[in-house]
Formats: sequence, C-alpha cells, structure tokens
Amino acid sequence: MKQIVCMKWGNKYGPEYVNKLYGMVRRNLEGEIRFVCLTDHAEGIRKEVECYPCPEIAIPEPFCNYPWRKVSLWADQLDHMDDTWLFLDLDIVVTNKLDELFTYKTDASFIVMHNWTQPNSGIGNTSVYRFKVGSHPYLLEKLLKDPENIRNTYRNSQTYISKTIKEIEYWPDEWCVLFKVQCVPPMPFRWWQKPKLPNNAKVVAFPGDPNPDDALIGEWPTHKWYKKSYKYIKPSLWINDYWYE
Repeated sequence: MKQIVCMKWGNKYGPEYVNKLYGMVRRNLEGEIRFVCLTDHAEGIRKEVECYPCPEIAIPEPFCNYPWRKVSLWADQLDHMDDTWLFLDLDIVVTNKLDELFTYKTDASFIVMHNWTQPNSGIGNTSVYRFKVGSHPYLLEKLLKDPENIRNTYRNSQTYISKTIKEIEYWPDEWCVLFKVQCVPPMPFRWWQKPKLPNNAKVVAFPGDPNPDDALIGEWPTHKWYKKSYKYIKPSLWINDYWYE
C-alpha cells in the first residue's frame, strides 16, 4: 500500500486544497493507497481521506504554527502512522504519475526535492519528501531542546532538516520543480510569455506566493509596490488540467 500524508492547520488553506490533492494523487497512483490529513479542521474534507489531529510542537508562538510544525513528523512514533510515507504540501500540483516516488531508492529514510531557489546548497524543499517514521527522531528532540538557538541558526525548518539529518537523498531533478523557478519565464519574458509546465515534471510546488489558484488566473500577490515590476505572471491555464477533485 502506498501511504500519503499532508498537514493542514489554521485557515490559510480550505478543505478544497485537501480534496484536490487527494484527487490528483488518486489519479496518479496505481493500486491501493492510504491518504491521511493531519488537521485541526476536518470539516469539508472528502470521506476517502483519513483525518487525525494535527500534531502540535512545543516551541514558542508564533513559530509553533509556522512550517516548523512539520518537524513533529520526525517523532520517534506517530499515532495512526508507521513505516514509509510520502509527504505532500497542500500547495502543489501533481502533473504526472507518482508511483516512482515509492520505488526510487527504497532503502533511503529521507528523499526530498531540491530547493531550486538555492541550487547546489544541499538544502531540500520539504514540499515533497518521503520518510520513514521514527528514522530520525533527533531532529525533533534537538528542536524542542533549544528552539531559539535553532531558529536563529537556520532560516527555516527545511534548512534545519537538510543540514542536520544524517541521511539525505534527492529526487531526480526533473521530477519535482518549483513554479517560480522552472515554470515562470525569466524577466523580462514573463511580461509576454506564459508559464509553462516542464516536460517530465511529476509535481509542481508553489511555496510562498503565488498559490495554484493565483497562478491559474495570473496573479502574483505582493504588498510591496516595488516588487510588482517583477512579480508578474500571465495566467497558467494548464493548472486546470490537473488541479481538481
């Protein structure tokens, strides 16, 4: 059985993001799957998804509700979960078959996509990763023991994980891409060229802004006027071909 997990807390993403993620995963995996959402708001999530309480993390606010909360998955044990899981962020679009994400380097305890905004830095983007429950509990233990020092040392949770974990592997480059890096044309071409889906991409990740619903209609939210000169995209209508329940 192929096991997939996502996390949803707070009100940034509604249940439609979970429902669409399940739909994309189900269409792109062969055989039996188990899909779990760890959430504090299960209302509106489709019945095929198993919903359990989202693990909390004992570090000071507001950081306990930042992506640092995802480090809770590195506990020695997890309720309702064991063995190997594919973690997927809610703000992704699945564009091709995912079966190889379960058969690639099966002995590895952690495989992650490259963080394409910092190429060749040895940092993974935890929008898409496969992990074995209980394989690296020291990641959570160290964070809980000294959260302030770790937050001052590492700019975010994925940098902390990448630089601290004892084993790290990466997906093949073409499998997992960033919308802002591999899809959006560079300046000034983005002013007249539409974002394109790279060949062979299985997952397109949308960390930060824009989200898939923004990119679909050609919006790149920003509150700073001087960023509007380069935070510009045309509508990515191809998202509609994949991002649905």
